[in-house]
Amino acid sequence: MFTNKRVLIKLSGEALAGDKSFGLDDKTIDGICEVIKECHELGAEIGIVIGGGNFWRGRSSENMDRSVSDSIGMLGTVMNSLRVQSSLENLGLETRVLSAISMNEIAEPFIVRRAIRHIEKGRIVIFAAGTGRPYFSTDTTAALRALEIGADVILLGKTGTDAIYDKDPNKYDDAKKFDRLTYKQILTLDLKIMDASATSLCMDNNMPLIVFGIDDPRNLVRVIKGEKIGTIVEGEDV
Repeated sequence: MFTNKRVLIKLSGEALAGDKSFGLDDKTIDGICEVIKECHELGAEIGIVIGGGNFWRGRSSENMDRSVSDSIGMLGTVMNSLRVQSSLENLGLETRVLSAISMNEIAEPFIVRRAIRHIEKGRIVIFAAGTGRPYFSTDTTAALRALEIGADVILLGKTGTDAIYDKDPNKYDDAKKFDRLTYKQILTLDLKIMDASATSLCMDNNMPLIVFGIDDPRNLVRVIKGEKIGTIVEGEDV
């Protein structure tokens, strides 16, 4: 029925904001969660990492210590994680939020074996608060958590695009779409689909990545089923 058994879904915070570009849009979130439920019913084991850019982008902040700014961003990911958990549970799915920062009243602490056990029991696990440390993006968190839980692939849902291009397809009509790439090509061509730390971590540990458009949430089901959409990134050679 599907190609990828255990997946790590990476969503940007903006994906939860819909047309608002900031904050949370209930209709958008519910639509994404309904598709996640369909993927779960297909038999996929699911972990999720969500960014916090719909609330806070630390690197764009001035006159603030970077570690403080990143801490605010990590709190933004917790808010997003709790909102998505609520929507998934309204759909009848058992969901756990595991936080890299201690927040025992609202989320479980992140422990690798606990996360894997939840996934093995059929629960959807949302990894909140990034890595728990400043200077690391949620892209790096996604790569790290995917490796820790033994995911088969990272599914990177992007807004405003449906794959990786050599330049912004929303600005340039001659933008070239890539069907397949290596991580080395991403770094060499400076495509910036993920930050360099996340890209290198995936490359060094042979973690496949599929980049697809999340503006149509049903693309997630298509990817889970193994349909060829978006861009596949893996290995040294294509």
